[in-house]
This record gives sequence, C-alpha cells and structure tokens, in this order.
Amino acid sequence: MAAPQTIAALSSAGTSVWLDDLSRDRIKTGNLAEVIETKGVVGVTTNPAIFATAMTSGNAYDAQLKELSEAGVGADSAVFDMAIDDVRDACDIFAPVFRDTDGVDGRVSLEVDPRLAKDREATVAQAKELAHKVDRPNLMIKIPATEECLPAITDVLAEGISVNVTLIFSVARYRQVMQAFIEGIAAARDNGHDISTIHSVASFFVSRVDTEIDKRLDAIGTDEALALKGTAAVANARLAYAAFEDALLNNPDWEELRAAGGRTQRPLWASTSVKDPSLPDTLYVTELSGPHTVNTMPEATLDATIDHGEVTSDTLSGTGEASHEVFSKLSDLGIDLADVWTVLETEGVDKFVASWQDLLAALDEQLR
Repeated sequence: MAAPQTIAALSSAGTSVWLDDLSRDRIKTGNLAEVIETKGVVGVTTNPAIFATAMTSGNAYDAQLKELSEAGVGADSAVFDMAIDDVRDACDIFAPVFRDTDGVDGRVSLEVDPRLAKDREATVAQAKELAHKVDRPNLMIKIPATEECLPAITDVLAEGISVNVTLIFSVARYRQVMQAFIEGIAAARDNGHDISTIHSVASFFVSRVDTEIDKRLDAIGTDEALALKGTAAVANARLAYAAFEDALLNNPDWEELRAAGGRTQRPLWASTSVKDPSLPDTLYVTELSGPHTVNTMPEATLDATIDHGEVTSDTLSGTGEASHEVFSKLSDLGIDLADVWTVLETEGVDKFVASWQDLLAALDEQLR
C-alpha cells in the first residue's frame, strides 16, 4: 500500500517518518507491521518512558516475567531482557525497509540506562553489550548528549556501532555532537570497520524548548514577549539545521570520510507532539521538513499529520537568518538562553531516570 499523501510529501522533501513508540502488544498483534504498511512509518525510536508505559500496562510481558522470576533475575536485568527481545523483533519487522533503503531507514533505537548519563565508560560498555545481544544490523544505540557522554558517542561509533544521539537541546551542544560523530567515524575507519555500515542520527528535541521559553515569556508578560510564544522551538531546530549544513554537508573534513563510504549523520526531530493547544498540532512536522532529516512522532501526531498536515516541501533550507532574529528578540527581552539549555538537559535526563526507576520498582514487585 502506498504511503498516505502527507507522509509521501514528507519523504519527497527528504524527511523520513519514524514512530516514537514500541511495545510488545504492537509487535505481537501485527500493529507495528500495519503502521509500516498503512502509515508510511520507516523506523522506530524508544526511550525509558516508552518502555515504562509498555511494560507496566496490560499483560503482554507476564509470561516472560514469570520465567525471569523463576530464574532469579532482578529488575535491572529483566528490563533489558524484555526490551532486547522487543527491539530485536522490531528490527526483524523493519528488515525489508532496511534493505530497500540501503540501511538509511528501517532503524530501531534502544537507549542505554539513563542513570549512566554522566558515565562515559559505563555507557560505552553497556552500548557494546546491548548491540551484541540484539545482534541486528538495523539497531541504533541511543546515547545522551551530555557533556560527559560526548566522548562515549565517539567511542561507540569507533566500535562500528550505529548511534542515535539523544537529548540535544542547544545548537552549541549539537555542534559538539557532530564533531564527536566525525571523530567516531574516523576512528572506526582507522579500526578497520566498514564505515558504510555505520549510521547515526542526532535527536534534537523540539517541543520542550517552546514549553520552557514560553513559560518565561508569560512571566515577562509584555505584548512583545507574548508575541514570541510558540516561535522558539521551530527557530531553534532551523538553526540546528543550518549548523548541520555547515558542519556536515559543507565540511571538507567530513567530505573526505563521506567519499570513503561514510554515511552522514542526520538531524532527527524528537519531542514533536505539540504541548500548547493554541498551536497547530502538526507544527513541529510541517515546519521542519527538508533534506536529510528524520521526524519521530508519537502516533497521535502521526495521525494528525496524515489527517490534516500541510507539507510544503522544504521548510528548513534558507531559514537561518529569520531564526537568528527570533533568538535576538528573546535575548533582548532578557531570556537567559544558556540557563534554558541547562534546565532542559537536566530535566530531560531526570525525567528519563525517574521513568526508569519507576519501571524498575514496578518490575521488582512483579518479579517478587
């Protein structure tokens, strides 16, 4: 079946549509295969909050939990045993997409323990362990873009493992991520890996930027401040895209690696469900379509895009100057952008850790 018109238009613009959700129910009922077939989905992302919801709802995991309990497995191991099985099955379902797109899409992401966000060595060790256990070429290991884990991104890529870098909020941090990516692919080449098989995306979070900055604009309360509500997230993502063009599409250092078979790391728009009901519910999709990008969506956003999204081809290229103006106005109003990025990264890690700990507590009770 052909992809819905809006999804086909996104694809033509250069944006791959991934689903930001995974559960055993989706896999076993055939729903995951159905959204590939009927909604044009070509990849899946997961995170600790998604697994917390999946594993504590319904009874899809009961049989495996019983086996793990009888084997004396603790919650820390059980959560990955179950997640690995789901991700491996999802990788198999996406295998035809993976083959048809030469490995660009058909990707499934699995995140390291969020409690390791400030531990380079432990992150690298777990990334290697998860990649070995899943054992599928279309797996991506998710690693947070914290300052401590930037070297881990390089280390894991150097091992020949595909990486989804997550929790990126600022353009400055994104530039560091792209440099870590380039260094990782160079190291992989030097280590003898076939770099044409190593893929990466950089997950740039969108909606949370508006949530945080709009809260600060409300506190200022002037007409000028209120007029800027709902503008920061799209402008920030567009500035990130301009940085991507500069650091990867027009960078001689990367061009040498690309000529040797390297696959360009793509920006991935994450956190794309609109939180403010006064804004269009497809805002972070239709305003961020363009070449070499991915948009991962919860199914509600995907359905809204299919139903009434209006994709006008490339809405990213050439938008840098106007986006800079938005941030100049925010700074002039006294918005402390450095503090915004610090708050968002800290809260992002903390939210995933909290979801993970809640999940472990629930699994511990079930296992006992």
